[in-house]
Amino acid sequence: MKILRKIALFTILSSLAITSVMAQGVREDYKSGTVTTVSIPKAFNYDKIGDVVKGKATSANEVTINIAATSDIHGRLYPYEYATDQPADGTGYALTYDVVKQIKANNPDTLLLDIGDVLQDNSAELFNDMDVHPMVEALNYMNYDLWVPGNHEFNFGLAFLERNLEAFNGRAVSSNIVYKDGSGYFVNPYQIFVIDGVRVAVVGGIAPHVAQWEASTPEHFQGLDFENPVEAVKKTVAALEGKYDVLIAAMHLSRHGEYDMENIGGVFNLAEEVPEIDLIIAGHEHATYCEKVNDTWVLEPGAYGAQVSFGEIKLAKKNGEWVVVNVNAKNIETKGLVADEGLTEKFAFVDEASLKDARTDIGQVTENFVDGVDYITGENHVTTMPTTQMEDTAVIDLINIVQMKCADAQIASCATFNSDQALFKGPLQKKDMAFIYKYSNTLNGVYMSGTNLKAYMEWSASFYNTYKDGDVTVSFNPEKRSYNYDMFSGINYKIDISKEAGTRIVDATIDGQPLNLTATYKVAVNNYRLGTLLTNGWANPEDVYYTSANDIDATIRTKIMEYVMNDLGGKLAPICDYNWSLTGLTDSFNNPKVIAAIKAGKIEIPTSSDGRTMNVKSVTLNDLK
Repeated sequence: MKILRKIALFTILSSLAITSVMAQGVREDYKSGTVTTVSIPKAFNYDKIGDVVKGKATSANEVTINIAATSDIHGRLYPYEYATDQPADGTGYALTYDVVKQIKANNPDTLLLDIGDVLQDNSAELFNDMDVHPMVEALNYMNYDLWVPGNHEFNFGLAFLERNLEAFNGRAVSSNIVYKDGSGYFVNPYQIFVIDGVRVAVVGGIAPHVAQWEASTPEHFQGLDFENPVEAVKKTVAALEGKYDVLIAAMHLSRHGEYDMENIGGVFNLAEEVPEIDLIIAGHEHATYCEKVNDTWVLEPGAYGAQVSFGEIKLAKKNGEWVVVNVNAKNIETKGLVADEGLTEKFAFVDEASLKDARTDIGQVTENFVDGVDYITGENHVTTMPTTQMEDTAVIDLINIVQMKCADAQIASCATFNSDQALFKGPLQKKDMAFIYKYSNTLNGVYMSGTNLKAYMEWSASFYNTYKDGDVTVSFNPEKRSYNYDMFSGINYKIDISKEAGTRIVDATIDGQPLNLTATYKVAVNNYRLGTLLTNGWANPEDVYYTSANDIDATIRTKIMEYVMNDLGGKLAPICDYNWSLTGLTDSFNNPKVIAAIKAGKIEIPTSSDGRTMNVKSVTLNDLK
């Protein structure tokens, strides 16, 4: 149960709820100083403790333990994408459940795990006010044993997450989410399952940047710290010594980490640092891989339900103790399978409500916003390189126009969340808003100095690889995700990609005047990017002058829709000011013979090893030979 206690709360700016949690539990306002007394919940008490027994102890001298896992399902029950209103084979719990049932037919005591990012995306937010979210109901319906909360589980606030963790019939684990006051863990750091008499310990973990990603809404992680996941697992494993026969790590964490995690590490580093782990199943990266690292299998099932990770651990009894003698692992594809009828029938209301919402009429698009979203082929599906990351487009300008209007800002920034991002002439429906703006981000207005704005723009421009003479195409940095490449409105600029990262922004002007490094500008950014600004020191909490987090139409996606309906009367025409461009290109750029070879499929543009970033190496004149 949650116990209410009184604390003093200093009110924040009327439009902002950014707080500083003090050691005494008092929150301090840096602006108003007004004091209000309120009741807030005490720390979430996760009281699901003790071993979980599956099956009965056996007298046999050999036992096989099976593990099945999903990750990054992101709101997908049905194999359907509501943003595009189209079937999507190889997605959704309805397909992964088919795989799981086949596995359990051979081994009923299979341990079933989800490695996080269950509750967000694909219109899942439509059901956030339900006592139990349908995605958690689905976990219970499929008898999931364990859930590792992912970073997107924190998108909608602690009360929402806590309510659903309590409703989950299995156990939740994460070893690196702790209370700042030292009172303990948010959920269990590990869970022991006794399967056929074998003690299987599962240690959980999460990428530690939730505070950065949720920086505009600190109440979403109030009172919590997210520790170094590798060190947290080390500490937990040390405490587990002698208490397990099999050790598994279930980590919502990428292979090599991100941001400062080059010094912390990801699951590959964990395999090196904690060799006693028998199997590591990961999530978060949306990658599909299955590799041995330091003789430990490490695998991830991709995203949206495309795969189910499977581990088979064989043990033998030696001198009265269970000893692991062999571990095998693989990912099992779901594409082409038949959706489980029981699940689709039980959750038909989710599909019906999501489709109705997606098909809500907003207005009309008068002309295409992007003619050919693929820069090379001119098709409306990207297979080479996205037009939106090669030149300014009316789609990005629409988003930034709305952001500047709502935040009363001079400048706005926005990334491409969908490489096929476009609006086409014809009826405009709510699903089209999700198509051009995938996430449920909120909006912030931030005061930034010219110096910090320039640094932010340079950081964004590091998305491009350095262009060299002889390159026919412009390529993208495989270490920088496309959602971390922002394009700016309200400022004219060029990106000289022949220069090294950090020195690329040239000829930047605002209202016809050069960017003033000592001036202060009002910049509109989403909540995710605010975290980047705060983390890199380009802004401070007190620089935030506006947030939409508490608005009825809180999300940027909703604000775009309201703008079209209320300000434009439902008639949406493309407007593009072409305020930015790429420079530093030479005569070899767009060489017609090489481009023709790419179109003909004779030259293939490389993608990143994880398949998530396209166009990671420039095609050159030499490739024609």
